[in-house]
Amino acid sequence: MRLQEQVYLAYQEHVSSNMEANRRGALSAKDDLEHSPLWWNGVLDKTVHIPKVFDLKTVEQFREIVTTSIGIFGKVIRAYRENANYRKLFPFSKELEELILLPAHYDGALPIARLDLFYHEDTGAFQFCEINTDGTAAMLRDYELRKALIHNPAHQSVIRQFELRPFELFDTWVETFLSLYDSYPKKKEKPNVAMVDFLENATLREFEEFARRFQDVGVNCEICDIRSLRYQNGVLYSSKGNRIDAIYRRAVTADIMDHYAEVSDFLNAVRDDAVFLAGAFETQLIHTKWLFYVLHHSLTSSILTEEERAFVKEHVPLTVEFSEDYITLEEVEDRKDAFILKPMDAYASKGIYAAGREYSQKEWNALLRELYGKGYICQQYCKQYMTDNIDFAWGDGAWHPFINMPGLYTYNGKFAGVLMRMACEENIIVAHENERTAPVFMVTGQR
Repeated sequence: MRLQEQVYLAYQEHVSSNMEANRRGALSAKDDLEHSPLWWNGVLDKTVHIPKVFDLKTVEQFREIVTTSIGIFGKVIRAYRENANYRKLFPFSKELEELILLPAHYDGALPIARLDLFYHEDTGAFQFCEINTDGTAAMLRDYELRKALIHNPAHQSVIRQFELRPFELFDTWVETFLSLYDSYPKKKEKPNVAMVDFLENATLREFEEFARRFQDVGVNCEICDIRSLRYQNGVLYSSKGNRIDAIYRRAVTADIMDHYAEVSDFLNAVRDDAVFLAGAFETQLIHTKWLFYVLHHSLTSSILTEEERAFVKEHVPLTVEFSEDYITLEEVEDRKDAFILKPMDAYASKGIYAAGREYSQKEWNALLRELYGKGYICQQYCKQYMTDNIDFAWGDGAWHPFINMPGLYTYNGKFAGVLMRMACEENIIVAHENERTAPVFMVTGQR
């Protein structure tokens, strides 16, 4: 039996044998979380009772997935920059294309990303769900949920039996960001860093944690609404009047394009190379859900190795635009359980995410007619992997199968850690609704 299976069974056995003690512990943890940074604007990131633990073999596979994926993504970005015909594969406006083609002034193609997977930990089989780039978030969830495990009797029992190690996602990113900045030709010895976003969309408590970590290494870091930046005489300033030398961009490209006229100072500073930007707009090529269509296209196949083509074929779900140019309504109606519909360029489960198997045939047909030709993609449905878990704090305190979706954090192309999202007996994880997040550990041995 693999070590990660032994750890899971140890959790399960302790909970089943000590239900009331674990229930009390979960309610104490809930109280802590409701007074933690995870409580924000009336919303709380919820958890399950058993954390997710992976062994060294699984973690090594995660590293291999990241390495292969980043290699492929780098080729896509280069092809887009160098080949006008390749650029036609992407449904981008002229304004966005212009931003994507701006130089990226750092070593590396993808400063930060999270690769969300349908991963079957019993076999190691997997397919991609989606890729997040600049808006990659939720590092704070794992950090705070781990703290709450002090109340979890099953966890306290397990760590007396096994060596568990968490992943560190804050200091590691600060180190990565500053390393990228060090490759910037116009670097300053002590840069002023700004984290920028549309702050009504921002996970501010997480921003504040990152800002503290920058300050811990002697780097000034300010949280800024991207619309408030001012560009004057070749210098970008925050609303407080502070010079900005380097930007950690959390504002996703779709939001920037939706507010294009409101962020002209920021964009002009980037165009003039007056500020270091991580990440550059070329990351949108990897963030867009249209990437999966492009990866299967013959123009992409022609620039990949035989091993990379096999990787795409096996692990990237077939994807097309949900419109008459790509697929007929009748095919999606007739093969209801084979498809899922997603907004072309959304995040945090915004818009309608619909799996055919969740609907009756009549409901599905009606939904298809509502969304056909309206900016959605139609994607191959991937089978979910489930493990039994229990939710004492927000659920019914009984065992249920939960779908598992690990997201692999990558910092400048290197595997950095895992976000584990779950949902109880569902086909789709919906942020802040059925979503649960489990803290993640790597088991390195027995005590």
